Amino acid sequence: MIHLPGGNCSDLCNAELKMNRRDLLRLGGSGILGMSLGTILNLQARAAEAGGKGGPGWGKAKSVVLIYLQGGPSHIDLWDPKENVPDNIRSVFGSIPTKIPGIHYTEMLPRLAKLNDKFTQIRSMSYTPNGLFNHTAAIYQIMTGYTTDKVSPSGQLEPPDPKDYPNFGSNIVRLKPSTEPMLPFVMLPRPLQESNVVGKGGTAGFLGKAFDPYTLYPPGDDLDMGKMERLTVDDLKLPPEVFALRLQRRADLRSVIEAAMPDVEKAVERYNLDDYYQRALNLIVSGRARKAFDLSLESEKVRDNYGRNTFGQSCLLARRLVEAGTRVVEVIWPKVANSDNDSWDQHVGLSDRMKNKSAPMLDQGLSAFIEDMDSRGLLEETLVVAIGEFGRSPIKGVSTSGNTNSADGRDHWPYCYSAIIAGAGIKRGYVHGQSDKTGSSPLEDPVHPTELLATMYHACGIDAETIVHNHLNQPRELVKAKPVSKLFA
Repeated sequence: MIHLPGGNCSDLCNAELKMNRRDLLRLGGSGILGMSLGTILNLQARAAEAGGKGGPGWGKAKSVVLIYLQGGPSHIDLWDPKENVPDNIRSVFGSIPTKIPGIHYTEMLPRLAKLNDKFTQIRSMSYTPNGLFNHTAAIYQIMTGYTTDKVSPSGQLEPPDPKDYPNFGSNIVRLKPSTEPMLPFVMLPRPLQESNVVGKGGTAGFLGKAFDPYTLYPPGDDLDMGKMERLTVDDLKLPPEVFALRLQRRADLRSVIEAAMPDVEKAVERYNLDDYYQRALNLIVSGRARKAFDLSLESEKVRDNYGRNTFGQSCLLARRLVEAGTRVVEVIWPKVANSDNDSWDQHVGLSDRMKNKSAPMLDQGLSAFIEDMDSRGLLEETLVVAIGEFGRSPIKGVSTSGNTNSADGRDHWPYCYSAIIAGAGIKRGYVHGQSDKTGSSPLEDPVHPTELLATMYHACGIDAETIVHNHLNQPRELVKAKPVSKLFA
């Protein structure tokens, strides 16, 4: 019987083969069934190909781009304005018509208003928080599909832990590994963060570091809008411990099998084990990844169209990464969640901060990205999602989370908010759900963040109920929710 050294590491085998390490350890017993190693692998590969839920939108997305608006933008002041409501609810910004008859945005989104016939807007995102609904807990939920009870005395979640649930991007690149010599999962231009809790929900957690995203965090303050100009080839270096870990484990696996079964090469020749090594080398030597990160290859007109700021240039880089073959890109809003200036956490001074800082960057960068992706044909096979961890309170100046709010500020509001989703079979020019008169709760078709995650997995051809094993080898679903089929054409 073959025995493999090391811990219970799912990254030792192809992710799409539903075989855990214990199964492989006991391949010696398969002889009584007359099944060779090659036969087992062949059957499992065929089962993986035949599996899946199917239905509208299934497997349409080859790539996923999450535009993550951390901080929680106000839906009422952006894309779900309310009329004929008291002054302490109504936005100070006027409403404007959009390409969809009867649907209005505020004047803060003039470019997106002219493009909403290319995407779906969900106006009924909603969930009831467990305990304090701070940023970190909400971020962790939308990124992993799970909540956690382990919080610090301040009410925030504790820092990232190897036992955390994986970021959805880590699950996708594990279950749908890229065939391109390209970084499979990239996160930029800053980490997820609330106060001193940095990166919670942004790692592969119990899947292991092999599935962590490549993080592109250019040096400079959050308000440094020129930091994307300083990208260098050095920024492309993979964390040495991650790269070495994957190659060493695969090398150990191969050595053990070869020593115990001389005929293994013939048995698995169609699976081409050398391909692992070749892909890793190709990533470094092909120059494909380095070229994707070189924004100077874009025309000045294109760069200006996205906006000469961190967010706009990050969206442009996301398009270049998708073109080069990256499976998952997460563009994090370039400001710590709970902060001032460009942050969406607008407890005070919302009118000025929304008008002169955050909204213009969002409108320009996101509209340029969607339009560019569509004109290049990339939107057909790329799922794009733009969302924050929650919305803002309909009534100004009230406290809903223990924070102090001015008369020109709104507190956290997870009970009703909006999201944008586009590409990969998603309906165009569609508004899903409806909020009530004050934007306080959904009137119809509420969508929980976990249901949105399930929809994203579905678009990638991954069953949301796929089982993964945590650090205790306990079975867990990717997410305990069903995809929203109404979003697909």
